[in-house]
Amino acid sequence: MSQIIVQVEHLHLSYKNVKAVQDVSFSIAEGQVLAVIGANGSGKTSTIECVEGLRKPDSGSVLVFGKEPMLHRGEIYKKIGIQLQETEYPAKIQVEELCRLYAGFYERPADWEGLLLQMNLAEKRKRTVSKLSGGEKQRLSVLLALMGRPKLLILDELTTGLDPEVRQNMWETFRAIRENGVAILLVSHYLDEVEALADRMLYLEKGKQQFFGTQEEFRQWAKARIAPEQLREADTLEKLYLQIVPKTTGITMEGIL
Repeated sequence: MSQIIVQVEHLHLSYKNVKAVQDVSFSIAEGQVLAVIGANGSGKTSTIECVEGLRKPDSGSVLVFGKEPMLHRGEIYKKIGIQLQETEYPAKIQVEELCRLYAGFYERPADWEGLLLQMNLAEKRKRTVSKLSGGEKQRLSVLLALMGRPKLLILDELTTGLDPEVRQNMWETFRAIRENGVAILLVSHYLDEVEALADRMLYLEKGKQQFFGTQEEFRQWAKARIAPEQLREADTLEKLYLQIVPKTTGITMEGIL
C-alpha cells in the first residue's frame, strides 16, 4: 500500500475578514500527482502555503510525512522540492555556480550536470542567470527543486512561458519522476497539463472545495453540471472546466474602437 505523503483535513484559513480557505480536505500518496485548479483567488496558493509550512491554519490539520509542517519545517524540507512561479536569483551568478551552491545544501545532492542535460540547459551553464530567457529560468527553477532528490515536489505553474516542445519534454520528465515514487503537488491554470500529468484533481472555488478525485470522476462530476446543449463541445478537460468555472466579466470593445 502506498504511503500517504500529504494529508490535509478540514483546512480553514482567513486573512482578517477574508475566508481564503474553507473546509478543504485532500491527500497525496507516493507516486501520485495531485493538480490543484481554480480561478485566481480560489485559495490555491493559501492552501499550498499551509502544506509548505509558510502559513498556520486557523483550524484543521496538515501533515506532511506524518508531521506538522509549521513545527517540523527543517526536517520536512529535506524531503521537499519547491518550484515557484517567480523566483529571484543573484543576477551575476552563473548557472553552474548556482547549481553547485544548491548542491552544497544537501548531503546527497542529485547529479546536477545530468539535470542540466535533461532540462536542455547544458549549453547555458556558463551564462549568468540574468541573461537567461523566461523559459530557461523556469527550467532552472525546476532543476534546483530536484537537487535534493525530493520525495515530494511542489510545482507552481510548471510550464509557464515554455514553448510546446519544451512543455512536452518537461511532462515526460515528471512522469518518470512520479514512477520513482515521488509525490507531486501541481498548481496549474493549464488544463492540458493537468490532463497529461494528474492522477487526482482538487478544484477550489472562492476558498471552498468543490471537487477532489480522479480525472474520470471530475469529468462525470462536471458533466452533471453542464447543460445538454453545451455538453457536446466539452470533449476535453479544459472545455469541461471552462463550462463550470465562474465566469468573469469580459473585456468589451465599446469606447475603444
